[in-house]
Amino acid sequence: MLTIAYIGNGKSANRYHIPFSSLVDTIKIKKILSRGDRPDWDAVEGVTYVKESEEIWNDPDIDLVVLSTPPHTHYPLAKEGLENGKNVLVEKPFTETSDQAKELFALAEENGLFIQCYQNRRFDSDFLTVQKVIESGKIGDVLEVEMHFDYFRPEVPEQTDHFDPMESFLYTHACHTVDQVLSYFGNPQDIQYDVRQLLGEGRMNDYFDLDFFYDDNLKVSVKSSYFRLKERPSFVVYGTKGTFIKESKDRQEEHLKLFYMPTNEDFGLDLPEHYGTLYYMSGDGQYHEEKVVSEKGSYSYFYEALYETLVNGKEKLVKDHETIRQIEILEEGIRQMKK
Repeated sequence: MLTIAYIGNGKSANRYHIPFSSLVDTIKIKKILSRGDRPDWDAVEGVTYVKESEEIWNDPDIDLVVLSTPPHTHYPLAKEGLENGKNVLVEKPFTETSDQAKELFALAEENGLFIQCYQNRRFDSDFLTVQKVIESGKIGDVLEVEMHFDYFRPEVPEQTDHFDPMESFLYTHACHTVDQVLSYFGNPQDIQYDVRQLLGEGRMNDYFDLDFFYDDNLKVSVKSSYFRLKERPSFVVYGTKGTFIKESKDRQEEHLKLFYMPTNEDFGLDLPEHYGTLYYMSGDGQYHEEKVVSEKGSYSYFYEALYETLVNGKEKLVKDHETIRQIEILEEGIRQMKK
């Protein structure tokens, strides 16, 4: 059994963590740190709610502490957890700087402890489906991949009158897609950055377009904006023999916002109208167009991998060097935007 505690009792913990860790029979949530007197979320049955972090640090039963707190608190709280002898899982963005990330990994190694970033988006349905299509070989050698994470939420940048890297669109959303790129395609040879403040200097970063270049002429583009009334396809993959287009995103977030929880058998599942379309030429020169049934995504898979690492000694799902490289990329994007 892996016994865990959460620091933070807001949307992150109750929407993106607890519903999924609760699905894993070998994980037990013992404590949740909730400093608010009137939390917005219902209490989790069997869990003790505490108001001071010492009640978690000093509990010898707790094997892992999960930080689901505002981004600026990630580095100091993670360091505090490691200094108190706890393994730590940190929400995205992991840290503001790559130096902070390197420090935390070094501190964990020095003390024989575990620390990792919560990259749950590796288990998005659309991302898993794209991998299935690529590995089928039907589109041939992959030449170009476009990944979009769009919104139409102009009120967010319009109501933000200052710039903070940890609140930027790059740090809060490219932390998903850049990790997907690094986890599947690896470290690129080169990156081109287009990171903007569409409403002007001193306002929030609300747009980014990153191009990753690899061997064999592969280009992977990650693009996002707050001003897309009509979203671009979630994924478009071009190969030497065909193309795959997945219009819609993974539906787990959509269902969670409706409080339709992972305990439902059809949670997060795509309907036929959400399936991507594969266009390709077969070996006999015939044109094919077919729907691809989406893979099932579940953020519980992340917690299953976490258990295997901490209890059974398996390799980390999210490698330290991947997290460091991701933060380096986010840092450079902001640097180039300011320049």
